Amino acid sequence: MNPPSAAESAPAGGPVPGAAAQVVPNRGRRAARLSGDERQRAILVAAERLLGGKDFADVTIDELARGAGISRPTFYFYFASKQAVLLALLDQVAHEAEKRTADVFKDLSTAPSAAWRRAIEAFVGTFAAHRGVSVAAAAARSSEPELAAEWATLTNRWIDATAAAIRAERDRGASPAGPEPRLLASALNLLNERVITAALTGLDPAGPDPAGPARSAAALPSAVDDAVDDIVETLLHIWLTSIYGAMPPGL
Repeated sequence: MNPPSAAESAPAGGPVPGAAAQVVPNRGRRAARLSGDERQRAILVAAERLLGGKDFADVTIDELARGAGISRPTFYFYFASKQAVLLALLDQVAHEAEKRTADVFKDLSTAPSAAWRRAIEAFVGTFAAHRGVSVAAAAARSSEPELAAEWATLTNRWIDATAAAIRAERDRGASPAGPEPRLLASALNLLNERVITAALTGLDPAGPDPAGPARSAAALPSAVDDAVDDIVETLLHIWLTSIYGAMPPGL
């Protein structure tokens, strides 16, 4: 996805014989240099910080380079474009979400409501924590084929996991027959995506009347945090009634 990173070679030279007791002025010292991996990470940190306060379309390469403490030419050694930076950020957020959902279904047979809640909370929480990246990725999918393909790949993995869990619940007799599991899983995951995106962009379905005054960009993060619990509860209700036909015990 990105060009291979490489660190600049360290400056040559060790202690000068006979100069141990000599005080060397600052001009003879060099600050420690970042490795290639650290520079790449610095670019990603700068990008997410910028996306917390402005649209992706308004972020410039110069801002990314300056935020990472590097020059514009050096930026291109690590990323071909700012779109490549966004793709790398999406990968990070997706990896975090998948790590948080890795074992959410381990108690599915004994505590189904709790298992589905953990799955939904993981996604809502992760994407809300990375609001700028999530909003930028959602907006860029229509114009960035590579990012759209990556998003589709991630979504399909989550749909497959959901479909497998639905089949497991039907096989053990906990869930009644219904729509084909993967189609149902697709509908539920796409619902999650739409509701989460609406909340992250200020069209919070659990928030104030849309006819009321619009939230400022600065107020959005706290507004989303306030709405997370309501979003999770609403999505969980829809998921459980869709999968089980009713609210299972132990909610």
